[in-house]
Amino acid sequence: MSTQTVQALVEGGKATAAPPLGPQLGPLGVNIGQIVAEINKKTIAFNGMQVPVKIKVDSDTKAFEISIGTPPASGLIKKEANLEKASGKAKHEMVADILIEQVIKIAKMKESATLGKSLKEKVREIIGTCQSMGILVEGKPAKETLRDVAAGKFDEEIRLEKTELTAEELAKLEEEKKRLAEELAKRRAEFEKIAKGIIAQMAGKARGEIKAKLTAAGIPDEMIKELLPIEGAAAAAAAEAKPAAGGAPAEAKKESKKEEKKR
Repeated sequence: MSTQTVQALVEGGKATAAPPLGPQLGPLGVNIGQIVAEINKKTIAFNGMQVPVKIKVDSDTKAFEISIGTPPASGLIKKEANLEKASGKAKHEMVADILIEQVIKIAKMKESATLGKSLKEKVREIIGTCQSMGILVEGKPAKETLRDVAAGKFDEEIRLEKTELTAEELAKLEEEKKRLAEELAKRRAEFEKIAKGIIAQMAGKARGEIKAKLTAAGIPDEMIKELLPIEGAAAAAAAEAKPAAGGAPAEAKKESKKEEKKR
C-alpha cells in the first residue's frame, strides 16, 4: 500500500477547496468536499486560528486519514482571554485574566504537545506560558497561581477536567480585562507626566544624567527612548537628515544660497 501526504495550515472550522488544500488534493482523486467537511468538524474549536492539518491518502483505495495539530499555547491562551496580543512587558503590565477551567481546557487541547505526564503538570506548563504573556490566572500573577496549583488548591477541578465557564464568569473576565486596560493607560499617563517633568527640570544637562534620573524614577525604558532627546553628534545627524520646512534638506538649501550668490 502506498500513501501520499498533504500538509497545510487552515483556519479553524473554515477550510475550503480553495488553496492550499484544493490544488494539493485534486491530483490525488479523493473527495475533496468530504475531506474539507471533516477537517472543519475537527477544527471548529480553533475558530479564528491557523491550524496545522495532515491528510494521508491511500493511492489505491483513496481512503484518507486526517490528523489535526494544535496552534501554539500562546495562541490558545489569547483566544481564551479574547485578546489580540500579549503584553510587551509581562513582568510589569498585565493585560488579561483567565480562570483555571480555561487553563485546563488549553492543557487538554495541547495534550500531545506538552512535556508534562499528568494533566496537573500540563496545567502548570500553560500557566507558565501565561506568565510570559502578562496574563493573570485566577486574578493573580502566574507565579502565585503556580504555588496554588502545587499546594493542591485546584486538584478537584483538574481531576474532574473542568473546562466550562458560566456566562457570568465570562462577563466578569471581560470586565477585569477592561479594568486592566484602564489601569495600564492610567499608569502610562502618570509615567509620561513624571518623565516630562524630569526632562524639563533637567534641561541642558547631559543625556546620560537625565536618563539615570528617569530610570531611578521607574520610567519604562521604552518611554525613555520615546521622550528623551538625542544629543550631540546623533542629534546633529538627525537634524541634517530631516527635510526643511520647504521640503528640501538643509544641505540642499545651502547649495541653493551659493548659486544665488554666484548670480
